[in-house]
Amino acid sequence: MNELQFLGAIELGLIYGMVALGVYLSFRVLDFPDLTADGSFPLGAALAATLISQGQDPWLSTLCAILGGCISGLFTAWLSVRWKILNLLASILTMLALYSINLRIMKGPNVTIMMDVKTIFTPFEAFFTAKIVGTILILSFISLVVGASLWYFLLTKTGLALRATGTNPRMAQAQGIKTKGIILLGISISNGLIALGGALFAQHQGFADVTIGNGTIIMGLAAVIIGEVVFPTRRIWLTLFACIIGTILHRFAIALALNADGLGLQATDLNLVTAVIVIVAMILPRLKEATANKLIGRSHE
Repeated sequence: MNELQFLGAIELGLIYGMVALGVYLSFRVLDFPDLTADGSFPLGAALAATLISQGQDPWLSTLCAILGGCISGLFTAWLSVRWKILNLLASILTMLALYSINLRIMKGPNVTIMMDVKTIFTPFEAFFTAKIVGTILILSFISLVVGASLWYFLLTKTGLALRATGTNPRMAQAQGIKTKGIILLGISISNGLIALGGALFAQHQGFADVTIGNGTIIMGLAAVIIGEVVFPTRRIWLTLFACIIGTILHRFAIALALNADGLGLQATDLNLVTAVIVIVAMILPRLKEATANKLIGRSHE
């Protein structure tokens, strides 16, 4: 792996860190299996790229992308909460609908952001000889702001209600928490974060495509699982930090695997590599636990 690939892995890791935070909120905090991510990620990219290519302010376009993601998450939660549709099925239905909606937004399968068009990265890239340094700095700042905001939110009364709803919805309801409204809010925020990742991805890569969402949920889960393995903690701020670090480590693992000559992997093997990484990350803690139990058993003998 050369220096450019190393920095590129950090860039993509920080972008997909938004996805990891959104997945953590839905899967870990709310215990709500949500596959909307595969639709809300390209939705954020489509909205941002289309608006920017039409001359709109990049920050305003990014905000519109976040709102679009929130609406898609709200619809998924509404189907599940109001109409009792299984959460997994509700998210799949929304994901399918978003495929057509994204095509409508882009008026085709993809849209390109021209080189001379201003994005949120443009002012920061101008300060450095190597543009990639400016990109990493602004992405780090965005990650810090988003992570800190989510940490603060989870410590508020509403955030505590959201965590209680995910842990034990019946007890939360008995304590007077309106769990239905909390689920609507939580899934909306989750997909808003994922759409933010899509908007950043589109501005970074210079295009949006209807297929870029394929495997987004797997990448998000991989980052969360890797982060939990590296930082096994119950502290919220460290867990959120671990999600972002997990995405960077995930991108490093992919870059190393694809650049290993002996493995003979190609770019088309990305999903295969991701699946293997997730499997290994999930098996390792169990192997450690089993080994520890054996050692304890032998010591008692």
